[in-house]
Amino acid sequence: MLECVINISEGRDVALLDALSISAGPSLRDRHADPSHHRSVFTLINEPEELARDVRSLVAKAFELLDLSRHHGVHPRFGVVDVVPFVALDPAKETEALNLRDATARWIADSFAVPTFLYGPLANAAARTLPEVRRGAFRGLIPDFGPHQASATKGAVAVGTRPVLVAWNLWLHDATLEKAREIARLLRGPYVRSLAFAVGDQVQVSCNLIDVSKVRPSEVYDRVLAALSAGEGISRSEVVGLVPRSLLESEDPARWAQLGLDPGATIEARS
Repeated sequence: MLECVINISEGRDVALLDALSISAGPSLRDRHADPSHHRSVFTLINEPEELARDVRSLVAKAFELLDLSRHHGVHPRFGVVDVVPFVALDPAKETEALNLRDATARWIADSFAVPTFLYGPLANAAARTLPEVRRGAFRGLIPDFGPHQASATKGAVAVGTRPVLVAWNLWLHDATLEKAREIARLLRGPYVRSLAFAVGDQVQVSCNLIDVSKVRPSEVYDRVLAALSAGEGISRSEVVGLVPRSLLESEDPARWAQLGLDPGATIEARS
């Protein structure tokens, strides 16, 4: 089985999101929408052939319905279909994930005239990360497929392969955006990518935990709590998408609710 966690620049219009969900077919396992980020994450899991079919259907529907030029949200984005990462849930399937990545990137460029950038392993033993794509796209880094200029209405797309990661958010109360940015800088390292956003009347520290065998949510939670001053606190935490069951097994069940963990929202429970 392979997973594809598609990030799409729409998080507010429920009717549009429902249409996108229908287009994702039987591979769809989870949808997480955030109106402040104006972004949704669609988690698809299936065998390669069926997954490829449903990924293409969802991508095509997003390009049909959405217009990047009208998009405003707190989360950075450079495309209607912003990020399309393929994940080999079984390490033996990594080559299949790479093949599906390359075929999908080429199909997007050829079918919609949208620039596509690869990330993950590249030719000649090179590699590229998603942050490197975001920093370098159209600023010295040319697309791997498609035109060399972004589409005004569709933008560009990053298509990659990666290991399983955990997208995880913390909301802070009575803390400034500058304090949240300070905490995000404190957290960043080889196994944590983090940003800070103003979300409504609160601020949020948004994390990608790259390897939860090295850094678990509870460790990040405790580091954030220790960095807060008197009167500041953590309102809640939230997982975006699905997590491996092994993560829950590595955390104290008494902390699952605090950490936003749910036994029903694991990859294994939805596969």
